[in-house]
Amino acid sequence: MMMMMTMIHLTLLGWLIAVVSCAFESNAEWRRQARADIQRAKRLTKNYSVAKNLVLMIGDGMGLPTVTAGRIYKGQKNGGTGEEFKLAFQEFPYVALSKTYNLDRQVPDSAGTASAIMTGVKVNMGTLGVDGDVPFTQDCSKYNKTKHLKTLLDYALEAGKSVGVVTTTRITHATPGATYAHTSWRDWESDANKAGVAGCENLKDIAYQLVFDNPNINVLLGGGRRSFLNDTTPDPVTKTISSSQRKDGLDLREVWKKQKSLRGARYAYVENKGEFDAVDPAKTDFLFGLFASSHMTYELERDKTSNGEPSLTEMTEKAIKILQRNPKGFFLLVEGGRIDHAHHDNYGKKALEETAEFDNAVSKVGRMVSVDDTLTIVTADHSHAFGMAGYPTRGNNILGLVDDVLEGEETFDGLPYLTLTYANGPATGRTDLTNVDTTTNNFQQPGCVGMPYSAHGGEDVAIYAKGPMSHLFHTTHEQNYVGHVMMYSACIGEYKKSCDKKERYWLSRTSDTRRG
Repeated sequence: MMMMMTMIHLTLLGWLIAVVSCAFESNAEWRRQARADIQRAKRLTKNYSVAKNLVLMIGDGMGLPTVTAGRIYKGQKNGGTGEEFKLAFQEFPYVALSKTYNLDRQVPDSAGTASAIMTGVKVNMGTLGVDGDVPFTQDCSKYNKTKHLKTLLDYALEAGKSVGVVTTTRITHATPGATYAHTSWRDWESDANKAGVAGCENLKDIAYQLVFDNPNINVLLGGGRRSFLNDTTPDPVTKTISSSQRKDGLDLREVWKKQKSLRGARYAYVENKGEFDAVDPAKTDFLFGLFASSHMTYELERDKTSNGEPSLTEMTEKAIKILQRNPKGFFLLVEGGRIDHAHHDNYGKKALEETAEFDNAVSKVGRMVSVDDTLTIVTADHSHAFGMAGYPTRGNNILGLVDDVLEGEETFDGLPYLTLTYANGPATGRTDLTNVDTTTNNFQQPGCVGMPYSAHGGEDVAIYAKGPMSHLFHTTHEQNYVGHVMMYSACIGEYKKSCDKKERYWLSRTSDTRRG
């Protein structure tokens, strides 16, 4: 017993010495870190090369509070206090801010924001790939094909590049849809969603547009199988027939396969992780994966067996392996789409886990492409009504209660409160959380105003960039600017003729292109 007590005392003494030592060293350590950051900044040079590859990574709903809380969450998962941790994209050399409002809305939606990035033009809420003359309405009187806007994906294909779209949402959802679709109503993902709408017969649904109007997209990975199945075919996994399944008798999965077969292309259509894992990127020119009837499963709940779904990181890796075989380069959109969905339901932990997995995908991209010839941009389409407040001690569980309420900061009702909160949403009301486990996967942080879903936030979001011309992100920009920088970096689209490649070449020869 005496020996055990002695060991405990020695352990405590060692811990105290470490704490005191850390306190004595902390001033020097903070100064060392700051000096190191200054030296890195001084060595930073601009990369004027023409981008061969373009990688756009959108964390849907990933506002700055989500980035901060996500950083702490992932750092704590890795055994640290969390605050000092950095996400992979927070190491990117260039950071700016993006103004996310839609043409008609102060606080935006994903369709209008993704379209602004993809087309380089601000548009109305709820619309995809059409200009600002087209309102978000089920009245198609102001829609026609002259209102269509070309996208980064279109311009990349015109330049001979391979293209891909990877998402954890339905492949026909707002953000992925912004790469290829043109519609005045983002919810028309299937013809079933348009049933009963008069005067819009010439405006095809988003799934139809994807298969019939965009046959050259090399990689399509996500959820949303229901919009491709006809309404007499049960879903292969759920064994049910969704009300969103097609009314026109088409099975668009089979149409896609027939298209590729007639071209003599090497292709694969897959619906689970086992089939996905079996795809050989070296022998596949076109890959189409629909892993869920609707959105893919949250990462915390994902079935990782062969009958389940691949992760966002795994999908991103396979997409790049297929796309990078093209000597002319590629364009790839990667969306961490379920960050947004978790926030809508006040599921703070799920939102942060989705952010952590999105960051894993960013790390994977960084290991697979070169900063010399690949412009990688990480941003969000919009923020959320999600905040981080109180004065918890450093290292306090980011999902927990504020652990040390300062004098004068007590709540009026005397009840404890959470570090993470929502301004509104489906979970509302003050309750005593003293003995509640707030770290479970399905715990909902209460919102102040009761609503079916928590709303988006309207504040600016961050843009993180590295690679050719990434230094053009340098201040507060309109969101559509992101698309212009991507086009200019690769000398495609609107900048195909005005991009002075000779000047860029000589500038790149006198600049260290490895660091930008």
